[in-house]
Amino acid sequence: MTTTGLDGFALLDETWRAVTPDAARRMLIAAVQAFATKGYHATTTRDIASLAGMSPAAVYIHYRSKEELLFNISLVGHETSLALLSRTEGGDAEERLRNAVATFAGWHAEFHTTARVVQYELSALSPEHHAEVAELRRQIERRMRSFIADGVEEGVFEVPDLKGATLAVLSLCIDVARWYQPGGKRTPDEIGALYADLVLRMVRPLVN
Repeated sequence: MTTTGLDGFALLDETWRAVTPDAARRMLIAAVQAFATKGYHATTTRDIASLAGMSPAAVYIHYRSKEELLFNISLVGHETSLALLSRTEGGDAEERLRNAVATFAGWHAEFHTTARVVQYELSALSPEHHAEVAELRRQIERRMRSFIADGVEEGVFEVPDLKGATLAVLSLCIDVARWYQPGGKRTPDEIGALYADLVLRMVRPLVN
């Protein structure tokens, strides 16, 4: 997979394919980079337009405000995460959980810039937009919980606190976006595989 420093311009076929027209897509990707670099509150619409190679006025042709840009980024990020988990397959519960964790953690590494904005700027959303994103987060949590619950029902996982275990798994994967840097010791795929192995060790029954 080809990547760029702007976590998106060469990855339009992945996270941003559905955003049209091209100018709106470029503006959204530029906002991701600006928010990740400076933080939402310190970023101006002029900063975003400059990164996109457009005039400041161009922002308002496609987005009513800086907050609407953040909302659209949050929607794309959470909808992508949910879609990845919803497409997870496997022959048994252990394989499904392995694939789910590997995919989820790997995405947070591969798209770390986007993921940092999606996961750590939620408080800047308006109450209405926050509620919409929160529902997507609940769906993601339910999907991941279902993978663990399947293993409990099949007798291959031992999880006394299903909700707590689910939150622990999600937090472990999401935190990758905070520390991951390209060029490190492990690729996103290798991180996904490592985290999947760690999670399976967490949920398997203890052997006396």
